Amino acid sequence: MHPLQRSVFLTGTDTGVGKTHVASLLLRSWRAAGCDAVGFKPLCCGERSDAELLHAASDAALSLNEVNPVWLRPPAAPYTAALIENRPIDLALIRETFSLLTQRHARILVEGVGGWRVPILSDYDLSDLAAEFKLPVVVVAANRLGALNHTRLTVDAIKASGLECAGVILSHPSPDPDPIAAATNRSVLEQLLAAPVLAEIAHGQHHWE
Repeated sequence: MHPLQRSVFLTGTDTGVGKTHVASLLLRSWRAAGCDAVGFKPLCCGERSDAELLHAASDAALSLNEVNPVWLRPPAAPYTAALIENRPIDLALIRETFSLLTQRHARILVEGVGGWRVPILSDYDLSDLAAEFKLPVVVVAANRLGALNHTRLTVDAIKASGLECAGVILSHPSPDPDPIAAATNRSVLEQLLAAPVLAEIAHGQHHWE
């Protein structure tokens, strides 16, 4: 089975690399092909726009609170945001919601928050949540200077966690990309990574190709 024809956990090499744009395109592609696919954003910090975009891409097949069960208002890492709000992160609710979605829908796209080692609790990272979900992991990397290092570190960390890295998707979150990086990163990653480069998403792309 192709890596992008099953449920996946989408993580990024950093925040702001285009995870939600990629997730929305992929969800719309799945649903246009007749698959009962929905997006799941366990944690949002700051604005809830990422969850709203996944909700729309899922054709409102579930409620916004099902898409995003835990919302922290400070724009910070979940652990930091929870300290600021002085309230614990409800992991039980996240687990329960994920379990219900997997029972009700054929395919789930889980979008992480920030990068692979973003802290959720003092002793529990996003990587630990991904390990609980037991889904293949797809890495979204911004196609810019620094992508080679960040992508290789993230893929290595996923494999070190004992999880499957199904591949990498390169995105162009900026309308003015670095010309050398944009022209060379994909071919270099294809040579160096022990995981495939699955796709490259252009800035402002509206459909999965």
